[in-house]
Amino acid sequence: MKIETPIGTAWASVENGAVTRFGFGDDPFGAETNPLIARQVTEYFSGKRTAFDLPLAPRGSAFQKSVWSELMRIPFGETISYAELARRVGRPSAFRAVGRANATNPIALIIPCHRVIGSSGDLTGYAFGVDLKRKLIDWERDTASELLLSGTPPREQGLSLFAAQ
Repeated sequence: MKIETPIGTAWASVENGAVTRFGFGDDPFGAETNPLIARQVTEYFSGKRTAFDLPLAPRGSAFQKSVWSELMRIPFGETISYAELARRVGRPSAFRAVGRANATNPIALIIPCHRVIGSSGDLTGYAFGVDLKRKLIDWERDTASELLLSGTPPREQGLSLFAAQ
């Protein structure tokens, strides 16, 4: 499924009603259009939504899923370091393993792995390129500031985790 966004084409794969993959660029899976995902992505890029309310079913280990669940708790417009993410999942010395779990997140943007940066503040890898990661971080920060100034409450999600698999 293709979704046009201000930063390029995005795509999503859905199985049994739950998002299993999301990314940018050409759709490697040729998935069918899903109006709910398209609507929420459009709302996100129009500043009306700061998080997603979609059933998710990423494939991964229990450790990866714990990291991905924690990513969903990083507020819109904010970033944390890999070391902080490791601390939050209860594995403070495992920042490299946490970084690898972050890098293998199959549902980019919706599970906001782009919000994790190096301890020095430098941007580190992103599956769709560091330039896209910078655009997402800058866009979120600018949009968060605008929402705060306007007093417009964004549509948020509950911190529901993943759909049954």
